[in-house]
Amino acid sequence: MNKRQLQKLGYPAGMLGNLAKAAAATARGMGWSAAEIFRVLFDVRREPGNFTEDPVFGELARAIQRVGVRPPPRAETDYDRAEVLDYPVWGDEIDEQAHQQMRNACRLPISVAGALMPDAHVGYGLPIGGVLATDNAVIPYAVGVDIACRMMMTAFELPPERLDDDARRFERILEEQTRFGVGAKWKPCREHPVMDEDWNVTPVTAGLKNLARQQLGTSGSGNHFVEFGELTVLVPVKGLAPGRYLAVVSHSGSRGPGNKTATHYSRWAMSRHGKMPKELRHLAWLDMNGDGDEYWAAMQLMGYYASANHHVIHRQIVSAVGLPPALQVENHHNFAWKEIHDGREVVVHRKGATPADAGVLGIIPGSMASPAYLVEGLGNETSLRSAAHGAGRHMSRSEAKRTFHWSEVRPYLAERGVTLLSAGLDEVPWVYKDIEQVMAAQSDLVRPIARFNPRIVKMAPSGERPED
Repeated sequence: MNKRQLQKLGYPAGMLGNLAKAAAATARGMGWSAAEIFRVLFDVRREPGNFTEDPVFGELARAIQRVGVRPPPRAETDYDRAEVLDYPVWGDEIDEQAHQQMRNACRLPISVAGALMPDAHVGYGLPIGGVLATDNAVIPYAVGVDIACRMMMTAFELPPERLDDDARRFERILEEQTRFGVGAKWKPCREHPVMDEDWNVTPVTAGLKNLARQQLGTSGSGNHFVEFGELTVLVPVKGLAPGRYLAVVSHSGSRGPGNKTATHYSRWAMSRHGKMPKELRHLAWLDMNGDGDEYWAAMQLMGYYASANHHVIHRQIVSAVGLPPALQVENHHNFAWKEIHDGREVVVHRKGATPADAGVLGIIPGSMASPAYLVEGLGNETSLRSAAHGAGRHMSRSEAKRTFHWSEVRPYLAERGVTLLSAGLDEVPWVYKDIEQVMAAQSDLVRPIARFNPRIVKMAPSGERPED
C-alpha cells in the first residue's frame, strides 16, 4: 500500500505509517489480497486491542495503543467554542494581527482562559506574548519552535567600571567562550549531565542526541545574545546587597534539537486535525491522555537541555572571569506548565511570556541599548500568573533591514556606552518596543528589583537565519 492509501486509513507518515506499510507488505507476501489487507488495517486502527498478539499486525496494534492514531475528522464547526472567551490585555502597542491570533486561540473548544502581555506581537498560531490555558491538551505551536528559550544572569562581586578599565579582556571572554549561529558547535563537545538523560524518551529525541551534544553550550541566532553589563540591585536579592555589580546575561534556547522537536510535533498535531479551519491550523493540539504525553516528555527534555546550554555558557564565562558567582538567576518562556487555576488543573502555554507567580524571579530584557530588569512576580491571577518575556518587536526583520544602516546604529550605541561585537541589522534597538513602557504596563504583574544595562554585546553575525 502506498503512503496516500495509508493516510486515508488514518495512518500518518512517521512511525505508525512505516509499521502499517511493513505489516501490509508482510501480509501481501503471505498471499493476502489488497482488499483483505485494507479491511484488517481499518480494523486495527479502530480496535487495536484485538490485534496485539497477531503475528503480522501485532507490532502495529501495540504502537497504536501507545501513541494513538488520527481520530475521526471533526467538522469545521467543531473547532469553535459554544461561547466567546474573552482575554485581558496589558499594554496598548499591540498590532491587530496579534489580537486576531489571540481571538483565534480563544475560539478553540479546549481553551479555558487567555491573556495578552504588553510585549505581544504576531507569531505562528498563538502570538508572541500570548498566554493560553487549555483543558487536557497541549498545542506545540503555542509553545513555539524554540522550546524553553530562556534568560540567565550571573553577577560578580566586581565593580562595573572593570568593563571600561579592562574592556578588551571582557570582549575577548565573550568572543572565546560563546558560539553563535544556526550551525554553531563546540569542538571538542562540552559536557553536562543533560547528556546522561534518557534521550530515548521519544522516537524523535532519540535521533537528536548527537546534535544536542555538538550544540551544547551554544547560543543560536535571531534575538539570542550574551552580554556583559552593569547590574544595579535595588533591594536585597538572594543574599546580594543593593549596589552596582558587573554581570553577564544570556538569552537562547534549545537550539537545533528544540527546533526539530517542535517542527515534528507541530506537523503531527496538524495531521490529526484534517478539517481544522485554515486560520487555526497552527493551533492544532494533542490530547494529554493520548499522544500529547509523548510531546510533553520531549518538551521537558528540551527544557532541561535549554537550561544546560546556559549553564555551560555561564560556567565557561565564570571560569574566564576568575571569580565565583555572587548571584545566578534563570527563567524561561516558550513552554507549557500544568498548573491549578480557578480550582482546576490546566495546561498553561506561555509563548514569549514568562511565569510571574508570587516571589518568582525573572529577567525581562529590552534591547542591545536599553535595560533588562530582574523582577519578582506578584502572582496576578488575571494574567494566569504571567508577565512579558521582553520588550517585544514592533518592526519586522525584513523592514528593519530595509530601514536602518550601520552608519546610524554605531554612533547611537557609542553614545550609550555599548560595544557591539556582532549582530544583524534586524536586531538594532529601534525594532523593539520601549522597555520602560512595557514595564509600566505590567506594574501589577511584576516589580523590578534590579536593572541591568548592557555594555558589551555579542549576537549572531549579520546574515544568520533567525531561530527565535
